[in-house]
Amino acid sequence: MQLPEMISDEQQLDDVLTVPSDALVASVAGLSGNVVVLGVGGKMGGTLAVRLRRALERAGSSARVIGVSRFSDEHARQFLEQRAVETVTADVLDPDQVAALPDADRVVYLVGRKFGTSGAEAETWAMNAVPPLFVCRRYAGIPLVAYSTGAVYDLVPVASGGSREHDPLEPRGEYGNAAVARERLFQWASIRFGTPVCLIRLYYANDLRYGVIRDIAENVYNERPVDLSMGFVNLIWQGDAVDLSLRAFACAEVPASALNITGPETVSVRYLAQRFGELLGKTPVLSNESASDALLGNASRAAGLFGYPQVPLEHVIRWTAGWVASGGRGLGKPTHWEVRDGRY
Repeated sequence: MQLPEMISDEQQLDDVLTVPSDALVASVAGLSGNVVVLGVGGKMGGTLAVRLRRALERAGSSARVIGVSRFSDEHARQFLEQRAVETVTADVLDPDQVAALPDADRVVYLVGRKFGTSGAEAETWAMNAVPPLFVCRRYAGIPLVAYSTGAVYDLVPVASGGSREHDPLEPRGEYGNAAVARERLFQWASIRFGTPVCLIRLYYANDLRYGVIRDIAENVYNERPVDLSMGFVNLIWQGDAVDLSLRAFACAEVPASALNITGPETVSVRYLAQRFGELLGKTPVLSNESASDALLGNASRAAGLFGYPQVPLEHVIRWTAGWVASGGRGLGKPTHWEVRDGRY
């Protein structure tokens, strides 16, 4: 894929986000039947479903992509249907509605809740921990890729290179622990129902409309403080995140396996603030000091399996600087990447 120098509008942005890699196209060649994408109405669902749809078309596959969501945002449904992704309205907290979902040959699970956890802990636990049982029962034996999060790990020393898949899951806060519950239930259901599962532990996907990179760019542009307390992060372009996740069907197994997905760099928050200062003509306002530990993941296993992401960090930085400076739309959903106690 030839990367543009800048991204000027949302049509171009969505096109760049959904161009499949040659490797993804090759991985779906010969696939038939249905691919059901659960939780498709969230921030990553549209990118994933449309990128998959485009990969299937390039591969000459007859497979259908069916997106399932409550679709509280009608724009999300229209975006999908205009791009040949079929849609079904359902609430995965309702076992009867899950039982009535279309048959599938592959399932992608994007269901989860993070934002607003503090003060709504019970809802967070329900949304993260209940649906896996219903879904694995409905799709018993069907390969499934399920999104998890790097927040299932605790903070680690920056010099360690990040948590690895075999490290203990001992996170901070309600959200991280609810995400561990989601994983444990997938692991149990994988064995109980014979469902091959790959759990994607994702660290900070970035779209120009949201993500850690946009959060920092906005702060610099608006001369708000950039908190250095969580001094280092892992980042990946959202298009790359979904591409690698879809290729991770090759890792789905019984019992469920896990795979860290993120960019290869341990990125300094101070560096990001300073780089945006250069690009935006601003002097970054920095607050607090960087701690010696951070929420970091080591994605060397994914890199060994699938190679590195296609979009380099510097491209995402320059794209985001131009987007923010030109008034490009944001989703108004801060990532809370600076949180160290797990309270989101």
